[in-house]
Amino acid sequence: MNQITCLLLLLGLGGALAIYLTADHSPVSSLLNDPLANKKYVRELRMIGGKANVLASEIQDWFDSLWHGESLAWTVAVLTVGTTLAFRFVAQRSDSPAAE
Repeated sequence: MNQITCLLLLLGLGGALAIYLTADHSPVSSLLNDPLANKKYVRELRMIGGKANVLASEIQDWFDSLWHGESLAWTVAVLTVGTTLAFRFVAQRSDSPAAE
C-alpha cells in the first residue's frame, strides 16, 4: 500500500511539475481576453439575467481558468493529493478486519 501511495504521488506531482515548467509564464492582458472586464458586457448580462447571471458567468470563467497554464499544474497537484488520500482511506478500511 505504501509503495502504491508513493507511486501515485510521484506520478501526479511529477506531472504537475512538468506542466508547471512547460506552462506559458507570460502575463496576458485580461482586458483583451476577459469579457467580464468590459462594463458594457457586464451591464448587459445583468439586464438579461440579473446578478445571478453575472455571478454564474464569473464562476464559469474561474472554473475555465483552472485548466490552463500554471493553474492547471496546481489543479493536477491538488487532485493528486486528494486522490492519494482517498486511496489511502479506502485501502486502510479494506485492510482492517471485518466485523462479523
